[in-house]
Amino acid sequence: MSDTSLEAESVNSTFDPVVLELTPAPSVESCFQRLAGTRGCLLLDSSMKIIGPGAQPLGRYSFLMADPFETIEVPVGAPRPFQAVRELLSRFQTHTVADLPPLQGGIAGLLCYDINRSIENIAPPPYDEFELPAIVVGAYDTVIAWDHQQDRTWIISQGLPELRDHARRTRARTRAEFFRNILSAPKAAGPFVSHTANGADAERVERAPSFSIEGPACLTSNFSRQAYINAVQKCIDYIYAGDVFQINLAQRLLHPSNCDSVELYRRLRSCNPSPFSGYFDLSQISDCDAQIISASPERLCSVRNGIVETRPIKGTRRRTGRPMVDIQARDELLASRKDRAENTMIVDLMRNDLSIVCEPDSVRVMQLCELEEYQSVMHLVSSVQGQLKTTCGLVDLLYAIFPGGSITGAPKVRAMEIISELEPTARGAYCGALGYLGFDGNADLNLLIRTITASRGWWQIPVGGGIVSHSVAKKEYEETWTKAAGMLRAVTM
Repeated sequence: MSDTSLEAESVNSTFDPVVLELTPAPSVESCFQRLAGTRGCLLLDSSMKIIGPGAQPLGRYSFLMADPFETIEVPVGAPRPFQAVRELLSRFQTHTVADLPPLQGGIAGLLCYDINRSIENIAPPPYDEFELPAIVVGAYDTVIAWDHQQDRTWIISQGLPELRDHARRTRARTRAEFFRNILSAPKAAGPFVSHTANGADAERVERAPSFSIEGPACLTSNFSRQAYINAVQKCIDYIYAGDVFQINLAQRLLHPSNCDSVELYRRLRSCNPSPFSGYFDLSQISDCDAQIISASPERLCSVRNGIVETRPIKGTRRRTGRPMVDIQARDELLASRKDRAENTMIVDLMRNDLSIVCEPDSVRVMQLCELEEYQSVMHLVSSVQGQLKTTCGLVDLLYAIFPGGSITGAPKVRAMEIISELEPTARGAYCGALGYLGFDGNADLNLLIRTITASRGWWQIPVGGGIVSHSVAKKEYEETWTKAAGMLRAVTM
């Protein structure tokens, strides 16, 4: 801003945004199709709704955003990786409008797992095939928001980054009408841009050594079957040596892309619906030509009115669609000492992480090892909550919990060191987070499992699992394929 008097001025937090309800409520898919090629398109999509404890619906809301008024890109290894996010949040504070979905403007986008190299002294892996930045986020002043429980949709426009009321009101109305016109345009209108496979791009990737494996044609892994089993055994050895209690180990599957990224997301949404799904196009707001395509079932953290929740997942069985087989698998999972121990370890880790930024004695386990079922799998899921300290903000929370304990292991730092030693390739988006930090103090971030990174003509499909002392190496390898099943169906449709 050229007016220096405005640089120190913060947004009037009592300003009411422009709100337009869309009736009848359009589908998420139809709106996404119209905005998919717009700069910085980001969809946070509850394509599956499940019911949690106390009949509280998970996956109630979906959000679609595009054309951020400001962007942040932070390279891997940069010191103080969240500082630019903290400064941007401090410039714009808004209030929450009651009876609307919780995201009403904020910073949203991608936090990669490799931020861990800025937070802790973690060595880089041998290969970084896609070279994603550590952070790519945008500041979004306008949000299309769905409440699936009420079957209602709104456009919420804050008029940011304008600060003075008249200019802000004018921009808010203009932006709301702009998006309404795009969404009401005839089918196939709008700024759609295709991201297709490109053989030349695929050849330019400096790939890690790859191994042919059982599965779809052209699918490779950065581990052979035996190498992954050996790496699991190495994790078990570290556990018995007293280095760690648990390690999350992943193999990275790779497949040449065979359709554009939007189509791949639509396939994944159809065959593997999840409560914390998402799509994010980095190509027009960063130096990285990539799209993130996720069907995550796991919430890293949410903040509502100062209450923080994290929902770690540990324990997995495959669903077959055959009732008697699935009942047996469900009973086996619920009775599994190994899976419950794995889950409980991460619950303890997350309790400790939250205690850094939450009020003393406020951290509580609200749900422990309860079974939740998804399209392809069933999981044991826990919930930990706490009251955020008044002296701590959303960025302090990120520093305390990132990366999520369920995808590192415990203790977290030593587990990440072992992951870096054993996994040949950088995780990038996998095991990072996709979501938002609201200008009103609310937040919701998924944990990027069941996630495909599309870049340079390839689809990167990492899958992993938690290793504990009772793990059986061959079964851990098989579990990675159970977790890959939904994504591979989308890839081969």
